[in-house]
Amino acid sequence: MDKRNDKRGGGKRGGSFNRPKPEFDQKIIGIRRVTRVVAGGRRFSFSVALVAGDKKGSVGLGLGKAGDTALAINKALRNAKKNMVKLHLTKTMSLPHELSAKFSSSKVVLFPNKGRGLVAGSVIRDIVNLSGAKDITGKILSRSTNKLNNAKAVMEALKDISSKYSKPIPESTVVVANKEVVVPAAE
Repeated sequence: MDKRNDKRGGGKRGGSFNRPKPEFDQKIIGIRRVTRVVAGGRRFSFSVALVAGDKKGSVGLGLGKAGDTALAINKALRNAKKNMVKLHLTKTMSLPHELSAKFSSSKVVLFPNKGRGLVAGSVIRDIVNLSGAKDITGKILSRSTNKLNNAKAVMEALKDISSKYSKPIPESTVVVANKEVVVPAAE
């Protein structure tokens, strides 16, 4: 056996990180460098807009701002989890009816289509994809190219068929005095 391979983990490439799969998938909508002018010059920070979803009907939009992009992404993810909504979709994971909304100068419309898949572009595609919805047509009716405003308009439209997201609590059943009692498991 070669001593060089022994030190590096038996010749395996990459190593196996037993990192758990993240709870939510995420997609960065946009990263902006924001400049603030102060007495000594300019201060730079990064603003990140991010969409997070579990592809099972839950989706959230978050904003994060920090001096470093990694910190800004973490803040945006935390904010997206806090603003998460659970969509009430049909059995086929589609919209129950047509939805439209306006946010600032952005106007969007979403409607179900039978069996045509996801027909949408830009931010609508990212949000609907991460929510897990299928067979939806989405259209941005305004000329706005502001991705954040378009994303907020989509979330505003989805508000009609959504409720606040709550994390599923694992439960265990305990028999006490011949009666079954459901007790939430402690984390």
